[in-house]
Amino acid sequence: MTETGGLRTLKKERTRQALADVAISLFLAKGFEQVSVAEIAAAAEVSKPTLFRYFASKEDLVLHRFADHLGEAARVVLARPAGQPPLTALRRHFLDRLAEQDPATGHCDHPDVLAFQRLVYETRSLSSHLRDFLAADTEALAEALAGAVTGRGELAPRLIAAQYVAVRQELTWHNWTRLAPGVTADEAYPQAVAEAELAFGLLGTGAAGLGYGPG
Repeated sequence: MTETGGLRTLKKERTRQALADVAISLFLAKGFEQVSVAEIAAAAEVSKPTLFRYFASKEDLVLHRFADHLGEAARVVLARPAGQPPLTALRRHFLDRLAEQDPATGHCDHPDVLAFQRLVYETRSLSSHLRDFLAADTEALAEALAGAVTGRGELAPRLIAAQYVAVRQELTWHNWTRLAPGVTADEAYPQAVAEAELAFGLLGTGAAGLGYGPG
């Protein structure tokens, strides 16, 4: 990439971030359905066509924050140490993120994070669009699992990937619901870990027979 191209890409990403920040601030203040695209464009001092060059929809203005995590599970599987079962790597990764209070686990009590997650979970159109991200994440993980373990056919890695993504999302949502009323992340941490261990234990019971988890 040329220096000019790199600067252009950086400027574009900064503009995307600025537009999204303006939109999310408005959504949090007024509610997602109560804010129009025209209002967002005016607040960001850009035209509607310019806004749509960066984001195809109102929902994308919010959900682009999930883009950094798209394919993360697949990357964990591909980067795991030789001989380590994929589910072991995914379990360790999730537990490490819990300990770090990563917002992606739902176990983060920062007010801005809690408010953002409430916006996503309690807005039907956002929850619906989030499923598209989860589907893409499932597809990427299935491909990584297919390369990790061979001889099980095409369906097995897809089933395991779908189960993992569904369980991870359920844990994330449950962690958020525990913190939303005001419980601190430190107070909730032991239970979050116990529930994660339970979830991965149940996943492992089914995955072990296919060679994807501890046997």
